[in-house]
Amino acid sequence: MKLGIDCTGIAITFCCHNGKGKFLLQKRSRNCPDNKGAWQFGGGKLEYGESVQDGVLREVKEEYGCDGIINQALPAKSTVNESGHWITLPHIIQVDETETKLNEPDKADEIGWFTLDALPSPLHSGTILFLKEHRELLEKYI
Repeated sequence: MKLGIDCTGIAITFCCHNGKGKFLLQKRSRNCPDNKGAWQFGGGKLEYGESVQDGVLREVKEEYGCDGIINQALPAKSTVNESGHWITLPHIIQVDETETKLNEPDKADEIGWFTLDALPSPLHSGTILFLKEHRELLEKYI
């Protein structure tokens, strides 16, 4: 079975910040099936039997090699697009900027820290939507 196609997939997404006004984004690798070169917040799939909290912290560790603190879990969102049907569980996570690294070079070409007023381009459509819906909330972490 293919998640998102044969059954609804559950995705965990997260916007990492350093507590000092900068946000961590990753540039999608040329190995990604779509949106190559687009900048996005992190994310992954919830594993079977895993709590949402454990899943999001596991994904942060996998992608950025660091631990994180969950500041806020945001409302779930249902999305149907070219990649199928997904329930997304977004989070805001604080990480130590000095401990982050590009931990999955097959999935991202680079990572970077940016202010909300100087984000890289192009942004992934999911990141644009996240910013549209939650920018005011993110400004709380500036």
